[in-house]
Amino acid sequence: MTARIATTPVRAGSRIVSTGSYRPARVIDNAEVCTWIESSDEWIRERSGIVERRWAAPDESVTDMGLAAAEKALAASGLSATDLSMVLVATVSHPYQTPSAAAEIADRIGAPQAAALDVAAACAGFCYALGLADNLIRSGQSEHILVIGVEKLSDFVRQDDRGSSFIFADGAGAVVVSPSDHAGIGPTVWGADGAQKDAITMTQSWTEFRDDPSHGFPALVMQGQQVFRWAVGEMAKVSQEALAAAGVTVDDLAAFVPHQANNRITDAIVRQLALPDHVVVARDIITTGNTSAASVPLALDRMLESGEVGHGGLALLVGFGAGLAYAAQVVEIP
Repeated sequence: MTARIATTPVRAGSRIVSTGSYRPARVIDNAEVCTWIESSDEWIRERSGIVERRWAAPDESVTDMGLAAAEKALAASGLSATDLSMVLVATVSHPYQTPSAAAEIADRIGAPQAAALDVAAACAGFCYALGLADNLIRSGQSEHILVIGVEKLSDFVRQDDRGSSFIFADGAGAVVVSPSDHAGIGPTVWGADGAQKDAITMTQSWTEFRDDPSHGFPALVMQGQQVFRWAVGEMAKVSQEALAAAGVTVDDLAAFVPHQANNRITDAIVRQLALPDHVVVARDIITTGNTSAASVPLALDRMLESGEVGHGGLALLVGFGAGLAYAAQVVEIP
């Protein structure tokens, strides 16, 4: 008789048990940005809602920032690093293709036994990683998972690029996800529209830079209007799908935490979802800028720290960006 492969037990659910964040010390206001590009504070605020953003110091790395946020989330969870089954890091700005930022952070935090993986889904990365963590825990494959969203986009921004230099910023947010006797993270609705891959991309590939460095270091560039139209047209639909998958409505929400891409995009999604007045909307972009994969956990942690949201309510998370990738889920606020 052929032997059968053993399987792990299925769990009822998973939930976020704690959050943590790290914001670099250097604050760059719109006046400083206007020394790089021909613009004004009024124009930048009107176009994006951003008043200031954080940039990391030259000697601060993606792993440094990710570790700082992770240590706060782990301390708040009451777990030790040796309890972790996996470290998932959502990032597109770690400057090494290998080894992963996750492997380095796992080692530095004291979890050498943990599996480690980087998730490259740009601004949707954290929600992708959270969906993976939920599935791994519910399947019984993993116990406790540290999920980090971290970016140092200042390394990949051309300061003279009027279309993007005022938007992107640096920072890190982290959560610990653990088993639960009920579903604390709803089904993840995710996907990508690769036909629009040029909407947010790099000026050239690393091999092109290697072969002809005269074209300059590969930098992040964005077709702002194309991304705006896509996000406004599609992300409300994705959000509604995530609500339906979780079996809840907008009336059940306590908070809406979208990727902090642009306040005008957030406003448009809020209108299309017809969010009730009691739903608190994350506006972390005003003082933090667009931190890609870090923006959702950064915003969630700030809302908890400030007391804008309480524990136990429901929040709708949605990330979207280069790819064009997207992911959304409803979560129980830790």
